[in-house]
Amino acid sequence: MPETPDPESLHMLADSLRTTMSAASGAKLDAALSELGWLDMLDEIPDVAIPLVFRLLGETGAHAPVLNDVVLRAGGRPPGLTTPLPFTAGSWVTWERGDGPTSAIDGELPIHPVREGDPLSPAALAAGRQALGWWLVGASRAMLALARQHALDRVQFGRHIGSFQAIRHRLAETLVAIEGAEATLEAADTEADELASLLAKAAAGQAALTAARHCQQVLGGIGFTAEHQLHRHIKRSLILDGLLGSARELIAEAGVTLRAKGYAPRLAQL
Repeated sequence: MPETPDPESLHMLADSLRTTMSAASGAKLDAALSELGWLDMLDEIPDVAIPLVFRLLGETGAHAPVLNDVVLRAGGRPPGLTTPLPFTAGSWVTWERGDGPTSAIDGELPIHPVREGDPLSPAALAAGRQALGWWLVGASRAMLALARQHALDRVQFGRHIGSFQAIRHRLAETLVAIEGAEATLEAADTEADELASLLAKAAAGQAALTAARHCQQVLGGIGFTAEHQLHRHIKRSLILDGLLGSARELIAEAGVTLRAKGYAPRLAQL
């Protein structure tokens, strides 16, 4: 079994990935990640590669069709291609490996609506939901960072708005939601635990919606402008939340599952 990289190697890998994602997106980033050994990492150290790559995609605002690779590999199929993915409200989409955007919400993403695809295996759903969860956590942290910096810089009534209790509460509630979502992702089994992965994706989606709502309020009018980065993270989060089940849908699905079981299984050792 491949060894987990030591902290120094992991730090260097994260720096390399962040630099790459800051310079490219879409098909170019897909190619760059392949050159960095993304598919090898996915095979050898998925527990490290998936959280790292997808969290950085969220933090940098870049995008690449690598969700396909995670779902295909977990489903026992070769990565590097595309596969239909369930979307919210019973619809299906494909995330193409080119740069032809069609999404009505996020014009940067090459996501195309398609007819219903083959159901994904439980392992593929679990792995895909965890990957999306880390992406949502990264996007949430990016929104929080923007709002926090604005709170430190913006002055009203002779005071930085970060000193106002209402602002502090919104930032604190956002951080609590993000940390909670990250904890659920760390507790879930990357490979197999369907219910834990479902709940982790739901928590991450809810955290992103919380971050979008609170950070929009902290930023005020500037947060609504196309010139500011916040709107890009909000739109991206809406798409990611809908993929493989939205937070609302997954919470309802979890309720149905627990009622059928008749008990709540232990998902983490505290």
